[in-house]
Amino acid sequence: MAKRKNFFRPDEPLMHPDHHRPRTRRELIAQGFRAGMGTITGASMFSLFVNPREAMALSADIDARRGPCGITAGAGKIPFICFDLAGGANIAGSNVLVGGAGGQMDFLSTAGYSKQGLPGDMIPGLAEATPTVGGNGDHTNTQLGLAFHTDSGYLRGILERTAATTQASINGAVIAARSENDTGNNPHNPMYGINMAGANGELLTLCGSRTSDSGGNSMAPADLINNEVRPTKVDRPSDVTGLVDVGDFGALSSQEVVAVMESVWRISDKKLNRMSTGLTTDKDADMKKLVECAYVKSAYLAESFPDPAFLNPAADPDIVGASGIFSVDEFNGDREFQKTASIMKLVINGYAGAGTITMGGYDYHTGDRSTGEMRDLRAGRCMGACLEYAARKGVPLMMYVFSDGSVFSNGMTDNSIEGRGKGVWTGDNQQTASAFFLVYNPGGRPVLMGATPEEQARHQQIGYMRASGDVETTTSPDRPNPGANNVNLLVQMVMLNYMALHGASAQADFEEAFSGRGLSHGLGSAGIMDRITAFQPIVNGTII
Repeated sequence: MAKRKNFFRPDEPLMHPDHHRPRTRRELIAQGFRAGMGTITGASMFSLFVNPREAMALSADIDARRGPCGITAGAGKIPFICFDLAGGANIAGSNVLVGGAGGQMDFLSTAGYSKQGLPGDMIPGLAEATPTVGGNGDHTNTQLGLAFHTDSGYLRGILERTAATTQASINGAVIAARSENDTGNNPHNPMYGINMAGANGELLTLCGSRTSDSGGNSMAPADLINNEVRPTKVDRPSDVTGLVDVGDFGALSSQEVVAVMESVWRISDKKLNRMSTGLTTDKDADMKKLVECAYVKSAYLAESFPDPAFLNPAADPDIVGASGIFSVDEFNGDREFQKTASIMKLVINGYAGAGTITMGGYDYHTGDRSTGEMRDLRAGRCMGACLEYAARKGVPLMMYVFSDGSVFSNGMTDNSIEGRGKGVWTGDNQQTASAFFLVYNPGGRPVLMGATPEEQARHQQIGYMRASGDVETTTSPDRPNPGANNVNLLVQMVMLNYMALHGASAQADFEEAFSGRGLSHGLGSAGIMDRITAFQPIVNGTII
């Protein structure tokens, strides 16, 4: 009888003897029985690009209804994409370095790194016998500004898909923050917060993989949920083109289709004005407005996007093809690449302003290292694709990566080719968790806050870890980290850092985003918010 391989391929479900049989959608995604899908939050900078669409114009009476219906060209905010790695992926140590109170290069103990999957001969700070190309010669790599382990799967994937010029314009920050393992009680998803920060879309506001409130695997903070922008699913090219497909009008030209849609609105408007819904006056008006605006939106889409195929990521030569980020075979053979391409096509081109890409199967404590390494590498390739596509389009991007919980190693190593001699992932461990974000700026590498290298190191790593490899959950005035043990506040920290990229008024705008909705935030004083802000602004309000 043939011996079964001792690892799992990237799309193979994970079956853990110490876990009950998966029952919920979240558990199915985390263990790889279902694929994660994509989520989008809308905001547009369409005027940045040469308009390849057929030039047409809505009639004046229809165009006048766009404003009242909230059909706009977006807010021009920095595109935002986040990766939701479902199941409790490794981030700290084996991928992004998280050090002590002094920053990423304030190295942990050998035992601490062992818990994070690094054997004694691969710990950061130890000279490499054969220095890795691009690294610092000590198992660290700062090619992207943010320090990664030299052999990080995420890093290898990102570098594989990005040009050297793109890498030189990237920087990042890591947040030491624990979260519960394999549970639905992890409100990680920041999409509603990004929308509160001003992101809004030409085609849609929020879009997600499921009919959940967040649209992703992890929940959204309950107090930030806005049912008016509840997500719509996008995870494949047909979902993208379907956003602007108004139906089959046979041999009619684009101009004739627009004229038909406008006529439908006028007829419907007259009928609506003569009928009653039987509701109260206010609700009657609201219901009629919903119907009216649906027809206006259809006319607008027909005018703005006469050929839905224009949005198809598979037809974009920057994404797929000989000079694309993915080859044709790669794209056709990997659903994660198709999903990533669909989200980044919308977000980075300005048809949407922010998106979530959920990748399943990251509950990979399978007693080997190969399974996790292959999945981390694929996630890195998807991350790199987003960064490279932003560079090719010449627009900035903030990319955020999080997971529900994390893993630990017992020190045993996997010396197979894919295991790479690293520690096997033994089980779940929320204490080793972290989240990180990368920022691409076409104008050059984003600049960290802080007047000295020591101060900048503390802005690049928000919070820190104990020497044992566990998140330090206490906070202090000099090293504040509100999100260390509170995922709701972690989302607020991401929102603050997103707003800070847009200009000096970020703190006031952040306060207003909450108070204007009758909410309060938990990040503390202006001084604390200064210390948990990573970067200086890269745009002045908008990117347009």
